[in-house]
Amino acid sequence: MPANKIDRFAANYWVTPTESLRLADAPATSRFATPTTFFSGGGLVSTASDYLRFSQMMLNGGALDGARLLSRKTIELMTMDHLGEEFAPGYGFGLGVRVCVDLAHGQQIGSKGEYGWAGAANTYFFIDPEEELIGVFMTQLSPFGFYPSADDFKVAVYQAIVD
Repeated sequence: MPANKIDRFAANYWVTPTESLRLADAPATSRFATPTTFFSGGGLVSTASDYLRFSQMMLNGGALDGARLLSRKTIELMTMDHLGEEFAPGYGFGLGVRVCVDLAHGQQIGSKGEYGWAGAANTYFFIDPEEELIGVFMTQLSPFGFYPSADDFKVAVYQAIVD
């Protein structure tokens, strides 16, 4: 995180069944505030609007604002199941995203082929090509899933579809 943007960085909170909410990662002392020479795929730092732009590029088949960033075939490859077995109930795993392969087994509202990912601090996004729909949900609460807020968000989004 660049020093001149650290004031925009959100704090992360931790909760357990036996404790109240506590600060887990303060912006000024966060590991993301320190320059690093080891870059890994974990620990993405971004904004909700950038998540939305990335998701729109994926939904558009690799193009955004008139620029081609990825080929349509790359998006297709990324969003198909590569495990051949379930990553989670009803979901396979593509290249960097979970992919819905069986709605009934997953017991979730959505569409077959919907894909996305969830982050450690209850960040969550999904892209549904069938409905031409994107959902982006950002919180700063760990551990993921302590509250089912991401699931509740997805249900609310799909229930809002009226034909």
